[in-house]
Amino acid sequence: MSEERFGEFVLVRRHERGHVAELVLDRPKAMNAVSTEMARSIAGACAALGEDRDVRAVVLTSSHERAFCVGADLKERSSFSDADLVRQRPVARGAYTGVLELPVPTVAAVHGFALGGGFELALSCDVIVADRTAVVGLPEVSVGVIPGGGGTQLLPRRVGAARAAELIFTARRVEAAEARGIGLVDQLVEEGRDREEALALASRIAANSPVGLRAAKRALRLGHGLDLPAGLEVEDAAWRSVAFSGDRAEGVAAFNEKRSPRWPGE
Repeated sequence: MSEERFGEFVLVRRHERGHVAELVLDRPKAMNAVSTEMARSIAGACAALGEDRDVRAVVLTSSHERAFCVGADLKERSSFSDADLVRQRPVARGAYTGVLELPVPTVAAVHGFALGGGFELALSCDVIVADRTAVVGLPEVSVGVIPGGGGTQLLPRRVGAARAAELIFTARRVEAAEARGIGLVDQLVEEGRDREEALALASRIAANSPVGLRAAKRALRLGHGLDLPAGLEVEDAAWRSVAFSGDRAEGVAAFNEKRSPRWPGE
C-alpha cells in the first residue's frame, strides 16, 4: 500500500491489490471540519485520483474515531468578511464537486457524525456504508444558511422531494437505524466495521472492467432525471464507448475460457 498526502488534512492510500484507493479525511483535532485548506486538498486529491487509470474504485473514509465529518469549519468562517466568504465559495464547492465528479465508483464509509457538508460529501458518493454509530443530517438552516455542497439536489434524488424537504427544513439529525430505513444510507453494518465493509465492497466493484465501470457510472449520472427516451440515448452512447473496447473482448474471452479476466483497461 502506498500513501500520498494532499496538504495537511487529506491522505490518499492506494491499496496494492484490487485497484482501490482510499481518500482519508484526516483532520481529527477538528472532527474533520472542512476548512478552506482542507477543501482545496480534497479537490486536489480527487483530481489526481480521477486521472489515475489504475484506480477503479474510491472509498471515502475518516481518521477520527467518533466522526466522519462535521461539515464546514464554522470557527474559520466566523472570522470571514463577506468578501472572504465570496472568495472561499468556489474553493468549498470544488471539494464537493471533486468527489461527485470522480469518474469511478465511490463508496463512503460513515461512522459517528456526518453532518452538513460532511453528509454532503457522503451524498456525493455512489454508495454509503454506515455503522450503527452514524448520525447524519443537513442542519444548515439552523445556522442561517442552506446546504451548499449539493445537499438540496442530491438528497431528493435519494429519498424523494417531500422527505428531503422535511429533513432540510427541520435540520434534524437522523440516527443510523432510521437513516437506513429511509434511504439516507445504503448499508448498515456493525459498529466499527464501516471502513472494512466499504473497502470490501469497493474491491468487489474493482474486480470488474475499468472501462465498463466508468461508462456505467457516466450513464447512471447523465441519465438521471431525463425522460426515458433521452436516458436511453445516454445509455446507448455509453454502450458504444465500451462495445469495441479491449475490456469487452477480454471479458467475452474470459467467460468462454472459464477464467478470471485480465482487463487491459482500454
